[in-house]
Amino acid sequence: MKSLPKAILKHALSLPEGGVLSPKEFLHLGSRSAVDQAFCRFAKEGKLLRVARGTYTAPVTSRFGSRAPAPEKIVHALAEHHGEVVVSHGASAANSLGLTQQVPIREVYLTSGRTHKLQLDHSEILVRHAPRWMLALGTRQAGAAVRALAWIGPGLVQQSLVSLRQTLPAAEWQALASSRAMLPGWMAQAIGKEAARG
Repeated sequence: MKSLPKAILKHALSLPEGGVLSPKEFLHLGSRSAVDQAFCRFAKEGKLLRVARGTYTAPVTSRFGSRAPAPEKIVHALAEHHGEVVVSHGASAANSLGLTQQVPIREVYLTSGRTHKLQLDHSEILVRHAPRWMLALGTRQAGAAVRALAWIGPGLVQQSLVSLRQTLPAAEWQALASSRAMLPGWMAQAIGKEAARG
């Protein structure tokens, strides 16, 4: 039975920062209760961190001690694990594109999967289901622009587009302009207007 905990820990430590593992992956090595017990013990000892039901990650250890992995690394590892798309929230996208000075207080991500919360040390990360059009351009700058505009809303969309047209690389502006057909009417109209200015 000693080989079960050893196998769990060895696998956990072989993962990149934020990599996730689940008790289900180890059912071939022992009974469900033995696997659950090993995970529970590692979580109590701080060798593993429980981020959601049935999902764990290893803390990052350095000469300064151990810390939780970066939230975005866990979120992206989970997305890969479940075959989902995960991108930054509109508020974060707007900040990274220089459309707002506001820095989001809460960690929020958008996903093609279901909405769920992750617990990381003392902070909570929200992974919220988003409509397909918000995720269509993925993590590229044009995709961030779509989410930023959705967060900014119709009231300030035109002035935001003027700024985006100046800051986005030509290929990203073209990708944004070409995606109008799948965007909400107000956004498509605003992008079309800005693109037509020549």
